[in-house]
Amino acid sequence: MIDITRSLPANWRAVRLRFVADLNPAAPPRNVLPDDEEVSFLPMEAIGEDGGLQLDLVRPASEVRASYSYFADGDVAFAKVTPCFENGKGALMRGLVGGVGFGTTELTVLRPRPGLHADYLRYYLSSSRFRGPGAGAMTGAGGLKRVPDEFTRNDLILLPPIAVQRFIASYLDKEIARIDALTEKKTRFIELLHEKRGALITQAVTRGLDPHAPMKDSGVELLGYVPASYTVTRLMHLTEYGRDIMYGIVLPGPDVEEGVPIVKGGNVKREQLNRVKLCRTTPEIEAPFARARLRPNDIVYSIRGSIGDAELVPEELLDANITQDVARVSPGPRVNPRWLLYFLKSRALFAQLDREATGATIRGINIFSLKRAVVAVPELAEQNQILRYLDSHCARIDRLSSAAKKSIELLRERRAALISAAVTGQIDLRAEQPTLEELEPA
Repeated sequence: MIDITRSLPANWRAVRLRFVADLNPAAPPRNVLPDDEEVSFLPMEAIGEDGGLQLDLVRPASEVRASYSYFADGDVAFAKVTPCFENGKGALMRGLVGGVGFGTTELTVLRPRPGLHADYLRYYLSSSRFRGPGAGAMTGAGGLKRVPDEFTRNDLILLPPIAVQRFIASYLDKEIARIDALTEKKTRFIELLHEKRGALITQAVTRGLDPHAPMKDSGVELLGYVPASYTVTRLMHLTEYGRDIMYGIVLPGPDVEEGVPIVKGGNVKREQLNRVKLCRTTPEIEAPFARARLRPNDIVYSIRGSIGDAELVPEELLDANITQDVARVSPGPRVNPRWLLYFLKSRALFAQLDREATGATIRGINIFSLKRAVVAVPELAEQNQILRYLDSHCARIDRLSSAAKKSIELLRERRAALISAAVTGQIDLRAEQPTLEELEPA
């Protein structure tokens, strides 16, 4: 590892955090913070990966004093547990009720001493200079690894004079706000593309491509009017004979190295449907569910959690199986499998299923609802025309979306690099930076 302290600007110094900040300060006694006083309460989900805080939760001090981490306005905290630490969760505490808060015990809290600017510390703790070694120092097993307090105490923070710290923090505030605004703009653009794609698919598979075609009432409120030449039928009548719509293995057991590949709800994505990325179950567990085995050009449909994800089964997953979170739809001779895939991804079908979805935390639909979903089916020749139209237009939308996502990745990389360079003295800010005399308060 390169010793960056050797190349610090002349007025910078490297100092251990324990000498410039108090770690995990104790909560005030009851005569200062009474038990009935309301304080801010921050569970892990209330702390953002971009330094944001959700301050809508409050608790009486008596409920949180003994079992949660304490912090106050001006303290800087970071999540010390994986994966929250690697994802950058942390914040400068501001706007707490009464200036006081308690939160998840998976926080490390630092209270800057005189000579350390809180905003500078906030940026330092989010930088790769701190996060990289911190991730390497984690102890524990599996998903319970944590950054030890000893690492934080002994970490070498690179400090310029307090006035320069203040300037760097102000500079980063402006630059990061600009980057974040661009990221938000591109994120919204992706959302609009997604909405446009969904509307395009729904329009094409339910209304066809001929705007002058005579229409008829489908008899289904959520499907509306469809071309008069279309056949309105239940999804279960469009499947291959003897291969009904069904879900698969109820309890697949632990992943085994040599076994039958299984598609779970989270695997119903194009990049996930391959033998390398799928979990496997034993032949003994899979055998009773042989009727749910997959063939190429079957459609797998997520019926639990992320309802509505659907993909075609590739050749390499012949005789793989599915879990109870996934339904298999085997297109029959009346439909082109790829056209049916578009219909299954349309809002017209999703609306029918979502109305009957169950569950508060993890929503799901039952196979009965999927089987009875109504589909408006054109002749095969028109299905193929619609398919070509959607392939062309969706490909263009997908290219725009992919480019926007790549741009967001580059912006995030730029954001991280800018912070790390600023707090290690690697950016020459002299052209923008006033003299120290101008920075110092009068």
